[in-house]
This record gives sequence, C-alpha cells and structure tokens, in this order.
Amino acid sequence: MTLLSRLAETARLMVGMPDYNAYCRHVASHHPDRTPMTRAEFFRNRQQARYGSGGGRCC
Repeated sequence: MTLLSRLAETARLMVGMPDYNAYCRHVASHHPDRTPMTRAEFFRNRQQARYGSGGGRCC
C-alpha cells in the first residue's frame, strides 16, 4: 500500500467512511459463501450504522 493510499484510507476513517475495498477483501476471505454488498449498499449500510434511523437529536 502506498503512502497516498494510506493517507486516503486514514482520512476516510477519520470522517467515518470505512474502505469499501477492505470490506470486499474481508468478505472474500472470511465469508466466501456471501455476496458482498454493492458500493451503494455499503455506503447506505455504514451511514445507517453511524447515524441510525434519522431520529437523532441536535444536542
């Protein structure tokens, strides 16, 4: 992994956006019987996990 890709990965993690390619590698190595989510499904899933059902509060 290059320095630039490491920095990009770190930036994504800092703002709460996990790496889709890392997710795909994990599914392939640990859950070969499962079909990985699409990039759009993955994004929605991570947003839902972070922010919940939208019933959050401001403060």
